[in-house]
Amino acid sequence: MSRSDDGRDTYREFTEAVNMKPGELSTWLETDESKQVGWHKGGRTGGGESVGHESGRKIINLLRRKRGDLSEGDYQHMRKVVGYVRRHMAQRPSGNVRDTKWRWSLMNWGHDPLK
Repeated sequence: MSRSDDGRDTYREFTEAVNMKPGELSTWLETDESKQVGWHKGGRTGGGESVGHESGRKIINLLRRKRGDLSEGDYQHMRKVVGYVRRHMAQRPSGNVRDTKWRWSLMNWGHDPLK
């Protein structure tokens, strides 16, 4: 498969997985709920930003850029987002997920499962 085909597929899959708008995601990332979920590179007590929260900031940047300005690194991150959303959605807990860490983690990656 050529790079251009891969780019088209990746872009399509990314825009299907990320169902939050840049402003909506930006507002979400400022919440306490957003900041309390996810894996931290330094461990839970290591402080700093979680991997998902950092990804959310990158996603906002990707959504605001023109498709023609995306780099191979951008496409790599898009594939990472698609993979995370797919894996996490397969682990959906039973019951109401509105106020769960499962949902909040997905939202850090730009996907609100209640949409």
